[in-house]
Amino acid sequence: MRSTVFLAALPALVSAHGHVEQVKADGVLYQGWNAALQYQNPVPKTVGWKADNLDNGFVSPDAFSTAAIICHKQGTSNGASVNIKAGSTATLYWNTWPESHKGPVIDYIASCNGNCDTVSPASLQWIKLAQTGYISGSTWATDNLIAANNSWPVTIPSNLAPGNYVVRHEIIALHSSQSINGAQAYPQCINFAVTGSGKGKISGGVPATSFYKASEVDPGILFNLYAPFTSYTIPGPPLGKVAKREHAREFK
Repeated sequence: MRSTVFLAALPALVSAHGHVEQVKADGVLYQGWNAALQYQNPVPKTVGWKADNLDNGFVSPDAFSTAAIICHKQGTSNGASVNIKAGSTATLYWNTWPESHKGPVIDYIASCNGNCDTVSPASLQWIKLAQTGYISGSTWATDNLIAANNSWPVTIPSNLAPGNYVVRHEIIALHSSQSINGAQAYPQCINFAVTGSGKGKISGGVPATSFYKASEVDPGILFNLYAPFTSYTIPGPPLGKVAKREHAREFK
């Protein structure tokens, strides 16, 4: 069972929307970003990127082409990383998630190509690591997250070369997505320091500002959760790959 971090004497977050409060990897528990931490002096280092989302709010489709969609509003690296071996699975713990906010859970990864604290968010080239959307009946990926104590597993590719990476973990809530600009994206970025003997490099990454379209041409963004349906198209690029280093010249 995960431990609970109590942030005494800090303002309470006023919304039922959630954030990734903690991350556990290789037996170690790390602090994610909680916007109330900005009231501490000094602001503690966290593995989660700090962002201007005190209300646990979302990024709306009209901002999908802006920097806000990368790692949330004014998202910046915050000085710490999850230490993990390639091939291991990290568990991301949300503080809460409302049952009504059904939708897909999508994970991306990008290399910092050095220190994640100095990388420009706009320069990050992401591949989609994993995705789960509509499952069956009334069950979505978010229902599975809630059933697992508001947690979600993220597996680092076993052949990924050692280095500093950012995992972009995101829920897209669809409870208002029947209207243009109604979908709600909740991107959460977390630094990972990957170890191991892998030689793979991220291949074919794209900027986060190109993931989604804000109009009816993207069926994963404009979607009526309340009308009869039998399938759902998860938005964003196709699942990516980690290429063997000896072939890396093909992707330069």
